[in-house]
Amino acid sequence: QVQLVESGGGLVQAGGSLRLSCGASRRIGIINNVAWYRQAPGKQRELVASTRNGGSSEFADPVKGRFTISRVDAKNTVYLLMNSLKPEDTGVYYCNVNTPWGALWGQGTQVTVSS
Repeated sequence: QVQLVESGGGLVQAGGSLRLSCGASRRIGIINNVAWYRQAPGKQRELVASTRNGGSSEFADPVKGRFTISRVDAKNTVYLLMNSLKPEDTGVYYCNVNTPWGALWGQGTQVTVSS
C-alpha cells in the first residue's frame, strides 16, 4: 500500500508563505490527478487546488493568484506553494492522489496563519 506523507506546515504570520510537500512511499504509476484539500476547525474538508496530467490546474476561488500546485513525478512528490497567507487559510491540509484503483490520502499537515 502506497503511503502519502505531507510536510511543510507550521505557524506563519499573515502575508507570509509556506510550501507544503507530499511524498509517496513509492512510485504510484497511473495517476489521474493530484490535489490538495484543507479542513478548517468546524468546517468540512474543501478542495484547494488540483492538477491533472498535462499540467492543467484548478484552484478554489479564495486561493486563486496566491497558491500554486506542482508535481515532480521523478521524486514522487506534489507541492503546494502558498503565498500571501491569510488567517482564513488556517486548517489541516491533506494531499490526495486519484488513481484508476481509488484515492490515496495523506495524514494531513497543520497550517496556522496568525493575524
